[in-house]
Amino acid sequence: MMPNIGVPGLIIILIIALIVFGPKKLPQLGKAVGQTLKEFKNSTKDIVDDVAEEFKLDDKVTDDKKKI
Repeated sequence: MMPNIGVPGLIIILIIALIVFGPKKLPQLGKAVGQTLKEFKNSTKDIVDDVAEEFKLDDKVTDDKKKI
C-alpha cells in the first residue's frame, strides 16, 4: 500500500523540511513529532492491554462455565 521511502527519499524530505521550516525550527519540530509518536505508542499499548485483559476475563468465565 505505502511504498518504502529509502535513504534518497529521506534526504529529500529533510531538505524540503529545512527549506520550509528553517534551521532554528527544525529541532523543535522533531521534538514535537517525537513526543506525539511516544503518546500515540503509549495509547495504543494501553488499548491493546485493555483488549487482552478482556479476552482473559472472557476465557476465565467460559472455563468456569465448563466446570459447572
